Amino acid sequence: MDITFHGAAQTVTGSQHLLTINGKKILLDCGLYQGRRSEAGYRNRHFMHTPSELDALVLSHAHIDHSGLIPNLTRQGFKGRIYATHATVDLAEAMLRDSGRIQESDAEYLNRRNARHGRREPVVEPLYTERDAEQALKQFVGRGYQQPFEVVPGVTATYYDAGHMLGSASLILDIEERAEKGGGPRRLRLAFSGDIGRMNLPILRDPTLLKDVDYAIMEATYGGRDHQPPEAAFAELSEVVQATVKRGGKIIIPSFAVGRAQEIVYELNRLIHAGTIPPLPVYVDSPLATDVSDVFREHVDLYDEETQAFIRSNGPPLEFSSLTYTRSVEESKAINDQKGPLIIISASGMCESGRILHHLRNNITNPLNTILIVSWQAENTLGRRLADKATEVKIFGDPYRVRAQVATINGYSGHAGHDLLVRWATALQPRVKKIFLVHGEPASLTALRLALNVEGLPEVYAPELHETVEI
Repeated sequence: MDITFHGAAQTVTGSQHLLTINGKKILLDCGLYQGRRSEAGYRNRHFMHTPSELDALVLSHAHIDHSGLIPNLTRQGFKGRIYATHATVDLAEAMLRDSGRIQESDAEYLNRRNARHGRREPVVEPLYTERDAEQALKQFVGRGYQQPFEVVPGVTATYYDAGHMLGSASLILDIEERAEKGGGPRRLRLAFSGDIGRMNLPILRDPTLLKDVDYAIMEATYGGRDHQPPEAAFAELSEVVQATVKRGGKIIIPSFAVGRAQEIVYELNRLIHAGTIPPLPVYVDSPLATDVSDVFREHVDLYDEETQAFIRSNGPPLEFSSLTYTRSVEESKAINDQKGPLIIISASGMCESGRILHHLRNNITNPLNTILIVSWQAENTLGRRLADKATEVKIFGDPYRVRAQVATINGYSGHAGHDLLVRWATALQPRVKKIFLVHGEPASLTALRLALNVEGLPEVYAPELHETVEI
């Protein structure tokens, strides 16, 4: 068996790992790479493998850095099944359609802007279209947690709740590899962590710790770093909202539309019900977040007990009287005419595309406003530059002075912190032979590797991009 790490190797985004087993090719995730525009453009358009040769794709969850390249993969010839949990299938239907629309909209906007300014730039083509997304969705197949299913002959997969977002999964592949030159077949178990969640997060159940595997591909996003407890993040959110309300400003929250937006809405609902903040207008300005919230309502069975208790006492967690979900461009534009205080939650979470760019452009120069970062920000993204307190940023290629307040709350990350990552890996002992660390920047990979060595896991390795490892 060979594993080739075509994405999220020595970096966080663009999860994509190719397994070659018994002559069959299985892709684990197919995510969008986010980073420097020129590099991201090339990497997202060009696969370092041949899509038409793939036999199956096994998806861990619906976040765009894990699923966002699927329409490009199918457009370039992949015809096999795309396996995912039932909730992930529902989320992907909303997400990939929306992603295609955004790709088309951003390309159209940039072409109009270039023409308006007389710039002799090449015509910008969308990475893929909404129609490409619709075609890709026909290949999705839903599977339940802890229900084994055959991926290809000789490979059986089982999903386990990863606690990272609705429908997120870690998985174990039970592999029977054909013997060479006589002898019996070789059997082994490979775990893929996907993105590991956190304990006690809003709405979600806690992540499952896996065991009894021989090898593991494991995320390391927060190696060497831990988070504030969720309770501290809740208190900090309250403080930021109250301070901005006193100034009469607007709070602009760049948020992943899948998962994070719903968590923030639920937390605001809790604050309003408790009387801690006034029932100020809250706009979820993202067609995707609106559609995803509908999916959340269809999967109440996946909520944790705390959220179930809130529902029994207060009603739906993602609905309250001052909350508005928007879909149309006209509704989005109308928000700009509203006076503060108010809250705008919009995608994308790293400020790389979508409506959040327009809200930032319209509000970033006003010192009464707050830009609230509640998600991890990849290197070389607009969101990272804002989190790093840049005094000037470019939006749609034009410079803007950052005069709004910028606040960061780290406690809402959906990724396991260092301590839980170590706990997840050590649960694989004593059977595990080697752990491959992915989905982390170099410093995080090193910190987690050293910590796991101390815990008695000597075979811990962080592969390079496109590196192939034989097992």
